[in-house]
Amino acid sequence: MRPTLRQMQYLVAIAETGKFGDAAKRANVSQPSLSAQIADMETQLGTILVERGRHGAFLTPLGEEAVKRARRVLRDVEDMKAFLQSGGASLAGRVRLGVLPTVGPYLLPAVTRQLHVEYPDLRLSVREERTIDLEAHLHDGQLDTVISSVEDHSDADHMPLFEESLWICAAPDDPLAQSAGDVRLTDLSGRALLTLGYGHRLNLTIQSIAEASGAHVSAEYEGTSLDAIRQMAEMGAGVAVFPSLYAMTEARRDPDLVVRRIDDPLARREISLIWRHTSPLADRLPRLAEEFKTAASTILLGRIN
Repeated sequence: MRPTLRQMQYLVAIAETGKFGDAAKRANVSQPSLSAQIADMETQLGTILVERGRHGAFLTPLGEEAVKRARRVLRDVEDMKAFLQSGGASLAGRVRLGVLPTVGPYLLPAVTRQLHVEYPDLRLSVREERTIDLEAHLHDGQLDTVISSVEDHSDADHMPLFEESLWICAAPDDPLAQSAGDVRLTDLSGRALLTLGYGHRLNLTIQSIAEASGAHVSAEYEGTSLDAIRQMAEMGAGVAVFPSLYAMTEARRDPDLVVRRIDDPLARREISLIWRHTSPLADRLPRLAEEFKTAASTILLGRIN
């Protein structure tokens, strides 16, 4: 006998949760049933894959290798299912989209409505994740395609969607908020820049800006969202740095918000739709990219009042 797809799913769930109970909840199965399936898998393979302990479940070295291979198998099965459900032609069926949290909330609302009109049989399943998690989940098959910065994704095809500038926001009584026009790097010298935590490409970009300008990334605060960074900046904790989609969307929503564009090549980033070379959706995803590209253009070409 060979390990079943269900057993492989259970093993991956244990690897990702570290506990049999949590893995069972994720797989929507009872813990005794999951434990029995893993034990049966180990018997078939003649080796221990999971070390059981009072503090959780730990993969053995062979277990880690089994998880890597199981993820590839499960990814290929999902690819096959996506291809067959789509009929092999148009944008239809379920497409699992991963997106940066600095992009998703500001780009997707408008484009998803349009997609529903043009492709009524398409079911877009969206998950916001950090850059490093998008890369991992694209290649293990949990995601079909991602909206991200292309330099962070290896062995993948892509289609550029848009390029955006970075903007700053400071407290109302800060000189940076009381001036108009673009900001030069020299204007940021000596300032504390606020950014997101580890795993976000935006963090690395802001670090490069800090090094070039004589500023520094704040060691006292790492935001979990752009809204959180904005709030800290407005309270005087530092200078927030935002991408254009966020800056323009929020400035239109809140006329009292003062944002200024950073005028420097370092303060730009390119966002693309990215998918695996082997994806069965590869011939259809460019159509999806065109929809995202049009929506982004509408936002970025608008003016801030």
